[in-house]
Amino acid sequence: MGDAFIRHIELLGYEKRFFPSQHYVYMFLVKWNDLSEKVVYRRFTEIYEFHKALKEMFPIESGDINIENRIIPHLPAPKWFDGQRSTENRQGTLAEYCYALVNLPHKISRCLHVVSFFKVRHDDMNPVTDSQIKKPEVFLLPKDSKKNLTDITGPIVLQTYRAIADYEKSSTSEMALKAGDMVDVVEKSENGWWFCQLKNKRGWVPAAYLEPMDGPDESEEQEPNYAGEAYTVQKSYTAVEEDELTLKEGDTIEVIHKLLDGWWVIRKDDSTGYYPAMYLQKAGEVNTSVKSELRNRGAPPRRSTIRNVKSIHRQGRKQISQETYRRNSKKYIQNQRKMQGNSQNKANVIIEKKEPEDNKSKAQPAVPPRPSKDLILNRCTESTRSKIL
Repeated sequence: MGDAFIRHIELLGYEKRFFPSQHYVYMFLVKWNDLSEKVVYRRFTEIYEFHKALKEMFPIESGDINIENRIIPHLPAPKWFDGQRSTENRQGTLAEYCYALVNLPHKISRCLHVVSFFKVRHDDMNPVTDSQIKKPEVFLLPKDSKKNLTDITGPIVLQTYRAIADYEKSSTSEMALKAGDMVDVVEKSENGWWFCQLKNKRGWVPAAYLEPMDGPDESEEQEPNYAGEAYTVQKSYTAVEEDELTLKEGDTIEVIHKLLDGWWVIRKDDSTGYYPAMYLQKAGEVNTSVKSELRNRGAPPRRSTIRNVKSIHRQGRKQISQETYRRNSKKYIQNQRKMQGNSQNKANVIIEKKEPEDNKSKAQPAVPPRPSKDLILNRCTESTRSKIL
């Protein structure tokens, strides 16, 4: 019948196991060419090691030689501390990864490495357990999620970015870059620090040093919002560049443009300028330990301060001057005040028109004259007549 190969891989869900210690395993239904169907269990660390080995076996298809030739799907590295939430959120990525894997050219999808990894093992049929420890908890994917991958909670899609200049790390949690390095972005933080992986290295990198492979990243940036969002300054900062603002802790400001490099354009009274996003907190939002830790770090570099930029894009980035920000912001505020004034005047006119109607004295009913004594004696009843006698 020929060599065995996989027709389809379906992610069923995951199990929370408690022996030999608490951990999580994913459940896959593997359909083979002989029409047999087997359920196998794999930890994410195993899947990631399988993925790395597959990329090494097919360097062209993994994009190591030319990123444009990459057809092997992306897969994020394991987190340092994988819990139930990350296990659950990763299901969308794994479902998409398996679907793409089986549909790769046969030299990859039917290679011995793939076939061997998804073959049934002894512990798939007889998982190691301990009668003294509670049984595994099973979490199945909803049926609708299996039909539509986009409905799966928290799909993770990794993007590949290229370094536009050399970057020397300043702490152990960061990662150094060389111009031209291609990294997979695992997490994008709006404060301008992105968590990336480069082969077997992982760390935080300033977003300003990265640009996507498929074009300029202006499309990811929001348009200016001159209405502004209220934020509170959590850490003081003294302006270094002319277009930055100096603020003190506790100041209330309005954010009018959120930029990818973590330097937002803010408005304080009639002034506008750049300020580190990591030193700001949305008004009314509760502070968290993660945000506090990030604020203890230095602000990421701005795009405009990067020297010897080796960008692969000829198209220049869209630039908005501080004068434009200030002018549009001032214009927006004036229009809002004008609209508020007009609505107030209309309300006053309506009140003035209604006031005369409200103040008019209501017509009093006419009081009939008191009947004479003779009229009462002639026309009224005996009891009424007796009262005037």
